[in-house]
Amino acid sequence: MYYNDAGSVEDIARMLNEGAVGVIPADTVYGISARADEKSAERIYEIKQRPKSKSFIMLTSISLLRKSDLHVPRELYSVWPCPLTAILAGEDGQTHAVRVPDDEFIQALIEKTGPLWSTSCNVSSQPGLMTYDEIVSVFPSSFDFIVRKRDEDVHALPSTMIDCTQRPFRLIRSGAFDVSRLI
Repeated sequence: MYYNDAGSVEDIARMLNEGAVGVIPADTVYGISARADEKSAERIYEIKQRPKSKSFIMLTSISLLRKSDLHVPRELYSVWPCPLTAILAGEDGQTHAVRVPDDEFIQALIEKTGPLWSTSCNVSSQPGLMTYDEIVSVFPSSFDFIVRKRDEDVHALPSTMIDCTQRPFRLIRSGAFDVSRLI
């Protein structure tokens, strides 16, 4: 077990860069996370028992987004980082769920690893797990690491999700961010 403090960033980043899958608390709920690559995605699908037709959220930074081929509406740059997931179109026509978390620990990891996959910490179609103890009881040995918040101050709401591939933007899921100024 690790804690979400500066002392853990190097260790967690090293493990992620070596292909590890772990649990990381964000500015919303605990999430299953790994580097955003195909091999890691396969492992997350297996752990969660999730259908491959359901993709993951990609956690990234503003600087990486600016370098990407994703069509990012400029309004998003005025609100990110925050608990808002946006469905964005890429140059290839594919859509991607993207979030810039307002969490210093995760942002420090992204600087060292690049974008990360993130998905709720649960078995697919089961309720999300909100505490370290719940995670360990359901997944006693599935992860390479678990990062625990020192104060267990994990919010019970997931990120708000909007579709930004159309105008006006469309609300997909209500959550921790008030999108009234975007929609």
